[in-house]
Amino acid sequence: MIIVECEQGSPEWHKERAGVITASMFETARAKLKSGPNKGQPTSAALDYAFRLAVERISGSPLDEGFQTWQMKRGNELEPAARMEHEIQSGLLVKRVGLVLTDDRVFGASADGFIEEDGGSEYKCFLAPEKLRSFHIDNDASGIMDQVQGCMWITGRKWWHIGMYCPALEPVGKQLWWQEFKRDDNHIEEMESELWQFKLLVDSYETQLRTAR
Repeated sequence: MIIVECEQGSPEWHKERAGVITASMFETARAKLKSGPNKGQPTSAALDYAFRLAVERISGSPLDEGFQTWQMKRGNELEPAARMEHEIQSGLLVKRVGLVLTDDRVFGASADGFIEEDGGSEYKCFLAPEKLRSFHIDNDASGIMDQVQGCMWITGRKWWHIGMYCPALEPVGKQLWWQEFKRDDNHIEEMESELWQFKLLVDSYETQLRTAR
């Protein structure tokens, strides 16, 4: 495991993760068509992501030149407040982390924090009502489970806290929804197998780009 000490969203962070299959995109990388003649094959989103990574491997820089949407900027701005609220509610100390990579730098995760020896944390600052409802009403964090289990896979940790931070709910004391999830080795084993298949797709695109005339 390689830990890159850098600010998430910084130029260094963007450069270090260029060409890396990152935990926030594991669900996209694993996505398969569910019907039709090509059932079981990667979706167009997975193919596009693989191609983007191949280009980044060649250039050594992010294809989007580090562009951040307003949602990403908002998340970076609110993360310190989310971490502080999490520490207050849980009584735990969260150590900030930049980027965590596997030793071969093929896979990575922007872990939002490490907790004690075996834990970590991930903070989300969604605004979409359907996502907020999933957490606050349905108590459902399945939409980001690949990312969370991916963080535990890459870091070797045993549990992870997911925090959903929404300042608009502070008047009712629910600005932070959080829950602990345990490492699921069955989920990780299945995910790892499919991610290595995806890595071969990236390799194939890279080879074609380097040799095509």
